[in-house]
Amino acid sequence: MYTNIRWQQRFQNFEKAYIVFQRRIIEYREDSQREAFQMALIQAFEVLIELSWKTLKDYLENEGTLVNSPKAVIRQAFQFNIIDNGDDWMNALAKRNLTTHTYNEDNFYEVITFVDEKFTPIVEQLFSGLKKEIASE
Repeated sequence: MYTNIRWQQRFQNFEKAYIVFQRRIIEYREDSQREAFQMALIQAFEVLIELSWKTLKDYLENEGTLVNSPKAVIRQAFQFNIIDNGDDWMNALAKRNLTTHTYNEDNFYEVITFVDEKFTPIVEQLFSGLKKEIASE
């Protein structure tokens, strides 16, 4: 089936981005004042949030649910108990928009803190859950 292959292929890209994100969060936590680590973490976050919602979209389509926008994907994933914290995921989408559309130092540090404290655990939960789905197929 095309969609099954599609979601599994998307997951492979998600997994690669997740591994990079894990390295960036470790670097950041080791030296949170280093600007290069801050910028690298933000970039890894931007890539990973994109792949997160797109992987979820493909997964939902594989399950028979069609959704198009990132917010609709997050809502459906929450309703289907694929993700636990819909509010933090919605905040992650909003924070991503902050990083890509404007540069404001206050916003930058707000996003960094959010990524470290809130996004890291929710994306870890998503990765683990989807990895189990791949293993069971």
